[in-house]
Amino acid sequence: MFVLNSISFDHTRFDAAIVDLDGTMVDTLGDFAASLNRMLDDLSLPHVAPAAIETMVGKGSEHLIHSALVHVMAPDAAADAKARALFDRAWERYQHHYLAINGQHSAVYPGVIDGLKALRASGLRLACLTNKPTSFAKPLLVDKGLDGFFELVFGGDAFERKKPDPMPLLKTCEALGTTPARTLMIGDSSNDARAARAAGCPVVLVTYGYNHGEPVRGVDADGFVDSLAELAPAALR
Repeated sequence: MFVLNSISFDHTRFDAAIVDLDGTMVDTLGDFAASLNRMLDDLSLPHVAPAAIETMVGKGSEHLIHSALVHVMAPDAAADAKARALFDRAWERYQHHYLAINGQHSAVYPGVIDGLKALRASGLRLACLTNKPTSFAKPLLVDKGLDGFFELVFGGDAFERKKPDPMPLLKTCEALGTTPARTLMIGDSSNDARAARAAGCPVVLVTYGYNHGEPVRGVDADGFVDSLAELAPAALR
């Protein structure tokens, strides 16, 4: 049993855990910055600072690219329309650059390996569910030595809708053969929490990730951890 946010959790309550990627397991802000700014170079547009990018992360690459384009073209009143007109070219260049540098400017957060080992040792089946495209997510997990922990990996293009819609969580539970009530969602943002609440999954958030520039402890969640290692039962720490 472990305690989070004054609530006691017994690992026997869960059959599986669904774990987010960006901001939860891997700090990928450097990858985003490098790829976006190379994309902007190709479009002859100014760079965007990492601090601004951090608030854009979490809703999928399409949202990230559009937000970055609008950001660098603001305060032009037509920035949104111009961003939409540039989007296809921007997406092609972003994908090219991200695949080339994927993982080179990112790092696994402290405690992630220990936390995943502990969850597996507790008998939980693990799936990675991210809004990141699958073609980005799987190579990143391999590069960081995390792929072996997960039975399933689903990116933002795996289903018709992305988090915070509950569909990806419900489909992941279905693929795992588990019920939402017995499947713990582990993430870093309101996207993860909202999706979990709507799907009926318990949810725990890390305090160090990307929550759209908002304090994560203000999000409706069942608990918060400063490290995934805190998810280990006392006997396994």
